[in-house]
Amino acid sequence: MRRLITAIAAALFFLHFASAQTDLNSSADSIVGEYEVNHQGEFTKVRVTKEDDGTYKAQVFWVENRLDENGNVRLDEKNPDKSLRHVECDEIVLISGLKYDGGRNKWGGTKVYDPTRGIRANVVCEFQNDGTLRVKGSLLGFSQSIYWKKL
Repeated sequence: MRRLITAIAAALFFLHFASAQTDLNSSADSIVGEYEVNHQGEFTKVRVTKEDDGTYKAQVFWVENRLDENGNVRLDEKNPDKSLRHVECDEIVLISGLKYDGGRNKWGGTKVYDPTRGIRANVVCEFQNDGTLRVKGSLLGFSQSIYWKKL
């Protein structure tokens, strides 16, 4: 009888732990999706995906003014990494390696890239009460928040 009770208690503990892990993963994965972003006159759409290593990536997939005045696709000309300056404006990776902090219910631990200014800054992302995603970039004591609306 004692073994049966121990086995049941162990099974209940395991089920509770597994349920807690599922809740944690679903909270972490709530960032996955598509967003509308309006930043410095640039209206874009961004897709956040989960990578194989468990981190998250945010990449532009649509830009309102994709073409320049000559009818050519705009490129990421301000990128500090010269090897990425050929990337089309609707394929730019804004964030990679984003990690979820379950204790704070925020994502961070990496940099955000601002293609309008060609800079990278530390990033923290968190959902607001209205469901928008606050993406806060900080560099040298200055910070700016951009609000992404989930589609």
